[in-house]
Amino acid sequence: MNITNEKEKIHSVSSRTTKKKALHINLDEKKYGTIVEIGAGQEVARQFFRAGAAAGTIAKTMSAYDMQFSDAIYGAQEGRRYVSKSRVQAMMEKEFALVVSRVGDNRSKNSRFFAYAATVAAKRWGEKNECHAWCGVRIQMYPSAEPSDIIVHVRMRDIKTEQQQEALGTLGVNLIYAGYYYSDNTKKIIDSLTDGIEYHRLEIDTVSFDGPYFEKVDNLGVNLNLIRYWKTRAIMFYSSGSVAVPSEMLYKKNVLTFRGSFKPVTRLNVDMIEQGMEAFQKHGEVNKDNTIALAEISLNDVMGNDTGASEKDLIDRVRILNSLGYNVMISDYTRYFSLRAYFRQYTQRKIAIVLGVINIKQIFNPTFYRGVEGGMLEGFGKLFPDNTSLYVYPEASPDGDLDTYDSLILPDEFMHLYNHLIVNGFIKGIECSDKKLLSIYSREILKSLPLGRGDWEDKLPQSISEQIIDKKMFGFKN
Repeated sequence: MNITNEKEKIHSVSSRTTKKKALHINLDEKKYGTIVEIGAGQEVARQFFRAGAAAGTIAKTMSAYDMQFSDAIYGAQEGRRYVSKSRVQAMMEKEFALVVSRVGDNRSKNSRFFAYAATVAAKRWGEKNECHAWCGVRIQMYPSAEPSDIIVHVRMRDIKTEQQQEALGTLGVNLIYAGYYYSDNTKKIIDSLTDGIEYHRLEIDTVSFDGPYFEKVDNLGVNLNLIRYWKTRAIMFYSSGSVAVPSEMLYKKNVLTFRGSFKPVTRLNVDMIEQGMEAFQKHGEVNKDNTIALAEISLNDVMGNDTGASEKDLIDRVRILNSLGYNVMISDYTRYFSLRAYFRQYTQRKIAIVLGVINIKQIFNPTFYRGVEGGMLEGFGKLFPDNTSLYVYPEASPDGDLDTYDSLILPDEFMHLYNHLIVNGFIKGIECSDKKLLSIYSREILKSLPLGRGDWEDKLPQSISEQIIDKKMFGFKN
């Protein structure tokens, strides 16, 4: 093989097939490392071997399927979890250190070493287990540099094990390639991860960039791009601000969620969440220990159009919610039944959705179901099949009284259905702790922020007002 000619051919090709990416790396004598994969074969290594010239790139490939062998090599992680972020980090750390110590002095001084690791729970014969993986690459961005890491959590959607293996093999090549060639553009890294993989085969719900090369990367903001680039439909953040894996956050939990713009979060928003949680816990099976509350922000408006919210805008909203102790979910879901279906992937326990009277009017509006074949009836059938309830917060009526869930008047053709849902416990009412809160509107506060300090401050939790003023959020000006 004429190496020089092959390199020129690879560089001249604009298509980014898996084989061409693997060969591109194989033909670069400066890149050298190990590939270790547990749980779904050695699919990434196989891609490099199939591409040719792998001897110039791969120092070692390995699979340690037996738990005792794996623990002996990488140590036992907390809880003895084998498909976990801590396990893949231990694998990368061990293998990177080995390749540097064993060949670092013998290779060219221009070498940039790497260690790819994956720990996988693939489809098991005759079982309906969760199929997911942690995949990561530890990589030197330039010779002798301290390494940096890119780690992703992946859910496999394919039914057959062989298909899952194939998809993971392609993903691994994409991850290594992106780490080397797109390292200065995290958005391009994310966008390229599913090159060569059909949509819906993989869902990437978490990504992290760590190490000296990525020290300026905001992982909260970066994860938003997973939705923008259609790698997942939703991402979650713990109240601490750290990115959450949905399957871990929601595992065996009751879920209470409240959708809002939270721009900014108001005292009304807080009361809705707290009143909703109080009502939800009146169920004997629901308590604070087995329930998670999520403030949810949709990227779409009520008609399903992207609102165009900027990354900074969304980060600010997540952080002020986190500062109040709330977990946060950002999604591109428009309809509530889609939100419920997302949660149901991870938990079979109770789901409560807190919303206002205006939202009830919305979901009883036929135009809200445009594009849904079965219209409103299909929507309700998907929203209320099991253990799901709507908790309706009142709103102020024009006469100064309250419009509540049980005083709401809908068009005649919908009232029988609405009453049916109330009688059967699918729609419940919650209280308002102070009627004055009902006069608070986020959109009006937002208009006041460019004018500086004012009465709007009293309509927000004090700590939120202080953050907005201090950090000049949402267009606030002195």
